[in-house]
Amino acid sequence: MDRFQKKDEGIKMCLSIPSKVVSIDEEKQTCAVDTMGISRDASLAMMAQGDVKIGDFVLIHIGFVMNKISVEEAEASLETYREILSLMDEDERRSSIEEDDNCVNRT
Repeated sequence: MDRFQKKDEGIKMCLSIPSKVVSIDEEKQTCAVDTMGISRDASLAMMAQGDVKIGDFVLIHIGFVMNKISVEEAEASLETYREILSLMDEDERRSSIEEDDNCVNRT
C-alpha cells in the first residue's frame, strides 16, 4: 500500500499525536493517556519497564507506546495539530484523533 491514500478529494497521511500519560497499570503493562482531550489506553510492552511515567508525553502506534518525547517536542507538535484541527468541523476533529491508532498509511 502507498504511503498516501486518496480519500474523497484529498490525500490522507497519518501522523502520531503526542499523548500525555495520566495513569499506569504496572501489572497489565498499560497506561491511560489523554490525546487532545480524548482518553484511551495503550500498551507499554514495547518500552523498558519504568521508562514511562505519569505526566510523560508519548507517541502511540497501533495501540503501543513506541517512544517518549520531550515536553517541548510535544507542545510544538500539539500546536501544529491545533492549527490543522481548527480548519475541521467537530466530527472531523474527533475522528482524526480517535482514528490515529488505526492508520494504515503510517510509515
